[in-house]
Amino acid sequence: TKSMSANLLLPFQNGAASSENMQFYFGPNHYQQLSEYNIQLEEMINLGWPVIRQVSQWVIIPIFNWLDDFNISYGIIILILTLVIKLALFPITYKNYKSSAKMKVLKPEIEELNKKHEKDDAMKKQQATMALYRKAGVNPMAGCLPMLLQMPILYAMFRFFPASIELRQESFLWATDLSSYDSIYDFPGGFEIPFYGDHISLFTVLMAVSMYFYTKSNSSMTSMGSGPQAAQMKIMTNFMPFMMLVFFNNYSAGLSYYYFLANCITIFQQFAIKQWFIDEDVIHAQIQENKKKPAKKKSSFQKRLEEMSKQQRAKSRK
Repeated sequence: TKSMSANLLLPFQNGAASSENMQFYFGPNHYQQLSEYNIQLEEMINLGWPVIRQVSQWVIIPIFNWLDDFNISYGIIILILTLVIKLALFPITYKNYKSSAKMKVLKPEIEELNKKHEKDDAMKKQQATMALYRKAGVNPMAGCLPMLLQMPILYAMFRFFPASIELRQESFLWATDLSSYDSIYDFPGGFEIPFYGDHISLFTVLMAVSMYFYTKSNSSMTSMGSGPQAAQMKIMTNFMPFMMLVFFNNYSAGLSYYYFLANCITIFQQFAIKQWFIDEDVIHAQIQENKKKPAKKKSSFQKRLEEMSKQQRAKSRK
């Protein structure tokens, strides 16, 4: 079923009889087994970019192998692995939500500020908004760093499941093979929907549904602002579950199952944070107290931004 070829450079001395000893490996693409040869055979397994690969090598694979030693179902292993990862990322999730809650509390003041500077140029409006953030002690970029820190782990999981030989032909619930897609219905007569496929994957459907409720929960608990950009962002977030439904239909059932679990756990974490960890009234009172304090000095970036604004206004007058 496979035809393989390789071009190799071997040392050769003209006129002298020479031989080269070679070894061939025929076996599973198992990371642990390949790495034991100490000749970098494990590099063949596609675990993503170098940074992502490091996360898989030193975090995901060791935890997965440790859980595998307990001889339990791989579906349960994925569940436990997801819980461990989401618990490890909980401080980041909490910080991200807290930053979003601060932005939500400031939303009425930002909308009022936008109306006040409605006729001004965009740069002047941006400066007034940044001044409000600085006075209130709110950093609008504070929620971006936690998201960036999560990305290597999320993408490492995206690369790990399709590359994991352990999931091959391992069943869980209705899925007969976690390394391939799970089909609960095959379209008759060879019918195929472009970009979607010829079947319906239930784990992918569950993942898309959980993502829909996650985006709804996220938008209700955070502020997306207003205006054309906010409207476009809302359309994109509502359209994302449908895109994932199409994109993941032919992917590994183990991967769709993992994202389904991750979305459900994140929804519960957000609910728990809102109920027991964060009080928006307390945040609002803290922001009002911060506004009474002397304003912090402008950063070098803000100074450059104001200087650029002045230069642009000068050019427009000319």
